[in-house]
Amino acid sequence: MPIGLPDSGARGCDAMARALLQPERRSSVFLHLRRPLLGYADYQAANAWGKGDGKGISKQAWNILPRIAELDAWMTPARQRRVRESHPEVIFIGLNGGAPLPKKRTREGMVARRAVLLRHGFAGIDALAADLPRRGAALDDLYDAAALALAARRFAAGKGRQLGGQRDSRRLRMEIWV
Repeated sequence: MPIGLPDSGARGCDAMARALLQPERRSSVFLHLRRPLLGYADYQAANAWGKGDGKGISKQAWNILPRIAELDAWMTPARQRRVRESHPEVIFIGLNGGAPLPKKRTREGMVARRAVLLRHGFAGIDALAADLPRRGAALDDLYDAAALALAARRFAAGKGRQLGGQRDSRRLRMEIWV
């Protein structure tokens, strides 16, 4: 989930994160999420405002805006010292030595992500996968969460790398940690 939103335009960290991904995976990092979009009650009005600001909003981005609004309302610069934004696709690329992985919802993608997690010490991933409820989160969601947990451990050890860092109108840093 993005932390720090511009009032207009795009976040530089999103473009930087997209540049690290292979072309067919770049769309997993949403562009042009802006704070004014959080106030719209329907997609058509939000998209019209976005287009007037230079870029409309995708349906996928629209569907997660309520969660982004919750996070944005809760987040403060003080909280941001402990809570960092990251992105699983970008983390997996880093964990895999910069080499792209197959699409995450394919069998090959699942096998590759599991192997990367095991290689980086996430030994309990199979037990967690076995306990995954039939409804709700899917295996790719678990693998994404595990990659983010590994990244959090790395960041806590002072080994994370920051993309971006500009501040928004609320003084929140617009950055993605890899």
